[in-house]
Amino acid sequence: MNHTTDYRIFVEKLPRFRVEAESLRRELNTNLNLALGELRLLNVYDLFGFSEELLEKTRYTVFGEVVTDSVTDSCDLGGRKYIAVECLPGQFDQRAASAVDCVRLIDPAADVRIRSSKLLLFEDGTTDEELEKIRRYYINAVESREKDLSVLSDMEQAEVRPVEVLDGFTRMGEAELEGFCREKGLAMNADDLREVVKYFRTEGRDPYETELRILDTYWSDHCRHTTFTTELEGIAVEESFVREEIEDSLALYLRIRRELGREHKSVCLMDIATIGARYLRKRGLLDDLEVSEENNACSIYVDVDVDGRTEKWLLQFKNETHNHPTEIEPFGGASTCLGGAIRDPLSGRSYVYQAMRVTGAGNIYQKVGDTLPGKLPQSVISKKAAAGYSSYGNQIGLATTHVREIYHPDYVAKRLEVGAVVGAVKAGNVRRERPEAGDVIVMLGGRTGRDGIGGATGSSKEHDARSLETCGSEVQKGNAPEERKLERLFRRPEVTRLIKKSNDFGAGGVSVAIGELADGLDIYLDRVKT
Repeated sequence: MNHTTDYRIFVEKLPRFRVEAESLRRELNTNLNLALGELRLLNVYDLFGFSEELLEKTRYTVFGEVVTDSVTDSCDLGGRKYIAVECLPGQFDQRAASAVDCVRLIDPAADVRIRSSKLLLFEDGTTDEELEKIRRYYINAVESREKDLSVLSDMEQAEVRPVEVLDGFTRMGEAELEGFCREKGLAMNADDLREVVKYFRTEGRDPYETELRILDTYWSDHCRHTTFTTELEGIAVEESFVREEIEDSLALYLRIRRELGREHKSVCLMDIATIGARYLRKRGLLDDLEVSEENNACSIYVDVDVDGRTEKWLLQFKNETHNHPTEIEPFGGASTCLGGAIRDPLSGRSYVYQAMRVTGAGNIYQKVGDTLPGKLPQSVISKKAAAGYSSYGNQIGLATTHVREIYHPDYVAKRLEVGAVVGAVKAGNVRRERPEAGDVIVMLGGRTGRDGIGGATGSSKEHDARSLETCGSEVQKGNAPEERKLERLFRRPEVTRLIKKSNDFGAGGVSVAIGELADGLDIYLDRVKT
């Protein structure tokens, strides 16, 4: 049996291939008004559970390539000016996860762990003031931190705190509700919290914090669409060049409500948005719409010519907004915007084959020094978001056929990030049935981590200058290779015909996904792999 130990290796492109390092040097010089003459960029891997033989087998097959890279066991940092950056504990690190998968292709029995980081090496003349400017620009506190290279430590985990009972919760008075919402960072407001307090008074107990967080997730704007279901007691159309058209549309909406017998329903944005489909269906003009209890993508029946034979297929559509996540962590937010949009038709057993992207930004030519406090520069958001979306699409193998970015000063308040996809599946390969007692629920996908926790509530509340530092867990980290495996799995009819009902794990996480599957479930959270 080979003896295993821990290693650290440094991977750097050979001089003629240092495109990424040169691009970063120009970016720092332009955006921070610096004059860096040289910048070296290295990938650092901390390796645990490796034998010397396994390290040599993987050195130039997993971590580097002989033609383009130098892979060394040391890097002389004595007296050098440098910044090392790593993911926050618990954040999904795709580079490290992919490296582990590749190592196991070489040795399936290998029990290895890997941590990756970036090392920026600067020329000796770089001042401490310049380093600090680069540090503030390059390190996004939402997802990463500076790494201490003097330590070779194993896989650090995010702090796990015991779940507390919220003592005194049911004794809260009216004056305390709003302050409690702020203190706990809840998406719900004082009116919502009042109802929760009433409920637990009838239970005769104070809730666990987990219970409150689940309710906060369910009631968040992201999951419950609070804004869209808010009753509109009066609608006034302001004077403008389209006032007459808007008033005509409003009158048409009210007429359709009466015709459908929906006067007893509240007037709200959700009703306005969906009443057209209700009306067309009642008139017999939407017979191709698939109707089921699943909460996935919009789905219609289409006839498809397959080698001269007509087959019935389901065509599915889905769009996703990731405005808040992309605002605070552009790469991860935009990549998961696409991944999140894919999840819904994928849950509907479709294969997603086409996408589009529409975004909104402020002035991307604005000087970095003029960026509002607590905000990322507009150029950084736009470029990193584009890279994130592209990275995810390329890894999963999805063509994005329409891309447009809109520029307007109001997008400085919050970025617009919209992704939309189209998928299809042969109708005969899909079951839509109600779950019954005794049915088995299987959870598929990548391992869970700190990232994404609070995503639904995070995108449903107001933020301030501290959000970059306090919302690190709210951005999901998409795992494109894992989702690609699921897409290919669901292309197999012998798999999809086994599934009665399916749902994706979005920003609402386990708590919302299970609630949309059935009225009551037994849940074993201790079996969820982390």
